[in-house]
Amino acid sequence: MAEGKGTRIKKNIPDQAILSRRKTEEGITQGRITVNGRLAQTGQAIDPRRDVVTLDGNRVRFQKKKHNVYLMLNKPRGYVTTTSDEMGRRCVADLVENAPERVYPIGRLDRNSEGLLLFTNDGAFANAIMHPSNGITKTYRVTARPGITDEQAAMLAAGIELDGKKTLPATVLVLEKQEGRVVLQITISEGRNRQIRRMCEAVGLEVARLKRTAEGPLKLGMLPPGQWRELRPAELIALRNAIKKPAKG
Repeated sequence: MAEGKGTRIKKNIPDQAILSRRKTEEGITQGRITVNGRLAQTGQAIDPRRDVVTLDGNRVRFQKKKHNVYLMLNKPRGYVTTTSDEMGRRCVADLVENAPERVYPIGRLDRNSEGLLLFTNDGAFANAIMHPSNGITKTYRVTARPGITDEQAAMLAAGIELDGKKTLPATVLVLEKQEGRVVLQITISEGRNRQIRRMCEAVGLEVARLKRTAEGPLKLGMLPPGQWRELRPAELIALRNAIKKPAKG
């Protein structure tokens, strides 16, 4: 391949964790590396998709380098937040199987809940989003029965004791009120198991529908149920910036 095209061989081979850059350069000098049947040259550029490269007579198989993927799914009701299920239930992994890399859900939504669910193959990012100390909020649209009093709303906002520990303060807004039905917007900054449902049950409300509409600065928007899209660069930056930085001593 002509000089200046593609990327240099001394970068491609180290990227595959076969040899270090120094060892690659030594291999070229020692005549151990060939490109399309000819001895490789220092500084030579190759196209890993087309050129045949050998090291000590063995072909180097260039693998596509994995890149981090960050996406959101509008999870429909009826799907469990797992990559597989022994009971044969529908899994959210089925909805993102055509993503560019294999990705995993960040946190969870229970089977009967819907809405915004993040996925990634970046473990450090997932842990940062999920850890309660980092303060990433989650906002839900909650349809409940029969209705809500000011006292019940105040109790939800102040915190409810679950499993012997009080939940962190929440923001509770009444969006709609009808006979025997209320629509709330509840924002929390932690993610205990079935937390919103259990908080509502504790004050005498029955949740009929639960939809996550936002996570930190990220909003679900008009993404159709069952569909996913990759996060935009600005959304990813905003989400990273929303993670609380540790205080300096």
